[in-house]
Amino acid sequence: MSLITLDFETYYDTGFSLSRLTTEEYVRSPDFEIIGVGIKVDNDQAYWVSGSRETVFNHLKKLPWSKSTLLCHNTQFDGAILAWFCRIYPQMYLDTLCMARALHGVDAGGSLATLVERYELGKKGTEVVHAKGKRLHDFMPHELEAYGEYCKNDVELTHKLFSKMSPQFTEKEIKLIDLTLRMFVQPTLYVDTTLLKDRLVELKQEKQDLLASLKEKLGCEDEEEVRQKLASNKKFAALLEEFGVSPPLKISPRTGKDTYALAKNDEGFLTLQEHPDTFIQHLCGVRLGTKSTIEESRIQRFIDVASRNGDRIPIPLKYYGAHTGRWAGSDKINFQNLPSRDKKKKALKNAIVAPDGYVVINSDSSQIEARILVWLAGQDDVVEMFARGEDLYSVFASAVYNRTISKEDPVERFVGKTCILGLGYGTGAAKLQHTLKTQPPGVTVDLEESKRLVTVYRELFNKIPQLWNECDAVLANIAAWTPGKKSYSIGEHNCVTATPEGILLPSGFYIKYPELHLDTSESKSRMVYESRKGPVNIWGGSVVENIVQGLARCVVAEQMLMIAERYRPSLTVHDSVVCVVPEDEVDEAIEFVTQCMSTKPDWADGLPITCEANYAKSYGDC
Repeated sequence: MSLITLDFETYYDTGFSLSRLTTEEYVRSPDFEIIGVGIKVDNDQAYWVSGSRETVFNHLKKLPWSKSTLLCHNTQFDGAILAWFCRIYPQMYLDTLCMARALHGVDAGGSLATLVERYELGKKGTEVVHAKGKRLHDFMPHELEAYGEYCKNDVELTHKLFSKMSPQFTEKEIKLIDLTLRMFVQPTLYVDTTLLKDRLVELKQEKQDLLASLKEKLGCEDEEEVRQKLASNKKFAALLEEFGVSPPLKISPRTGKDTYALAKNDEGFLTLQEHPDTFIQHLCGVRLGTKSTIEESRIQRFIDVASRNGDRIPIPLKYYGAHTGRWAGSDKINFQNLPSRDKKKKALKNAIVAPDGYVVINSDSSQIEARILVWLAGQDDVVEMFARGEDLYSVFASAVYNRTISKEDPVERFVGKTCILGLGYGTGAAKLQHTLKTQPPGVTVDLEESKRLVTVYRELFNKIPQLWNECDAVLANIAAWTPGKKSYSIGEHNCVTATPEGILLPSGFYIKYPELHLDTSESKSRMVYESRKGPVNIWGGSVVENIVQGLARCVVAEQMLMIAERYRPSLTVHDSVVCVVPEDEVDEAIEFVTQCMSTKPDWADGLPITCEANYAKSYGDC
């Protein structure tokens, strides 16, 4: 295949740019205009094409796209222009921005300027600064020529960057980049806007009723005054004090100082909702309704996106979005955390549908983190339980309650499930107590009972605390790698390796802890690494969590590639793969997808993998 490297230069201005708008909003805007495009075919010299949209598109359509790979820096943008306006679909999509995130970490700079400096490939120009606010007809001939030279240089730098990075990528990871970009550039899921509009009306009425009921009690002249009193933590806290209630406090994990505990899952705020004064309870209810605008804004965003894309929903995902390698949401549409428990809030998922004649299949790798954890730790007795298909949540709950627990005991099994999913990474008694209370159905236990649950877990799964200790030593080694020390395997099965660069995963990429060091500034020393959000504390249990999630990503990635041999994935969320299939072959497709999602990679000998796969017309129903 040919390699076509490409870079569009487009109109931008204050308030109209990719830094202010999502990619989809920007490209679909009536203000969008192409100034020109830089093109490089294979190793030929880059050239510049400018003129009317028709002129640019006619030239692009003459290129051999049916047997070419498209390469850009931020292909989500350039690929969308080609697909949405030109109906041009290359054989494969590549992206140096995606590649850089995997190689250098999500916190490392991903701009083309930063990367070419890192690789000493040349220098990115600055002519784009002078193009701000200029339409094509505003450029003088010499200005347009200079802009073209700038663009050609970017294309050449992108091509050089790809040549430097591509040897470090496997064919599988290259294909995963392609699949991820297609979810956005060539979307296959649609939006039921009627359902969302109905829910939006319902949601606004719910808020209106709550706000109106407080006008008289709070002495407000209008509902806007009510909103202002309840919207901010400071004002809400002051309002509580007016009614003789002390605002709940917590220690901020960021500053280490007292701050208001007024988030919906904060222990103090949960207690406040059970206040003996029903007025305070009602106040909290309106507070939640007033602050929880995310559902309303999300619904409107989905409606707007669908209206601009013929009811389709482009799925913007970051390949290698987290430092464990998992995908992450972007462009203000995060499919990784759509509400699913609350029946009403599930409208977003229910509104994502297959086109006529098709259905959605959602296949989820069952309990994959819990399975990988015990497998990696060498907890063979539990691995065998998973392999036999036993319900580990019920097994653990039975040990906790000293009687047989099954799915017929939902509360006790919930406790078992919460412990299995939460205690494997070193969660303490206080946090477990909080999680049990705040997650539905909600179970209240005192601190002593929570401590007992932690003890039972660590005794039954004794290999897991040993893995935490091993990873504490890994951190110390990475922070100060001894000269001549060789890389070594972590845990069992020789699939994860400690190296001076970080923790090497089967994908060939590293979990990195930049500037990892031992902080002795406080009474208790701690390991710390630097992220773009500031210092992050890290210890063996959290390293185990990173490794397990990294391995889970590797498992699901390989399963996604298998599925893609027949059905192109439309979406991936955590440990699940979503695809759209014809209605008349759904039984065959379910069988195929289930087989793929039940297959373990070559490096995961003995890992007990299984999945659940369901289909429906809507994503929410499957």
